[in-house]
Amino acid sequence: MTSGRLSALDPVSAARALLAAHIRVGDVTLRVTEVEAYGGPEGGPWPDPAAHSYRGPTGRNRVMFGPAGHLYVYRSYGIHHCANISVGPDGTAAAVLLRGAEVITGENGVRTRRTPHTPLENLARGPGNFAQALGLTLDDNGLDVFAPDARVSVMLADTKTQVEAGPRVGISVAADRPWRLWIPGGIGVSAYRRSPRAPMP
Repeated sequence: MTSGRLSALDPVSAARALLAAHIRVGDVTLRVTEVEAYGGPEGGPWPDPAAHSYRGPTGRNRVMFGPAGHLYVYRSYGIHHCANISVGPDGTAAAVLLRGAEVITGENGVRTRRTPHTPLENLARGPGNFAQALGLTLDDNGLDVFAPDARVSVMLADTKTQVEAGPRVGISVAADRPWRLWIPGGIGVSAYRRSPRAPMP
């Protein structure tokens, strides 16, 4: 693994760079096995109507507008938290949603936050479970995950990883972009579920 920063990249290239990265909070370390790329507003380099940033910056989504390497945490449907990492140049919206991971260290700590008897492969499968496995909250929003003293730290993989790509999960617009990336056979990779609100291609 390498502790180098994530350079500002287009969303899909950044998603590839984050696969197999290790994310650590305390004694818990996850290896990222599934991600989704998201762009920004119309008129930007990666217009994306499915992105929170599509209608421009707000108090909620401002972290998506850079600089790269900061945690964007939000509450989904008022139920669970989801975590993204900003990846575009400063002022340009782009982020990668952390969708699935394998627990590398701290399994006992993860299990205190998850449903009892959850199978190992499901502990960090899905974006809500990923954030819960690490104990992320809205207080972590905006953290620089590459800062030396960061509570949430990211170490990028220093070797290339086999990657597969396909449509994003559970969104009703721009659903067929192959912007969901995963490690084939990786622990924590979710099954594809198309939103019933998404028009057929």
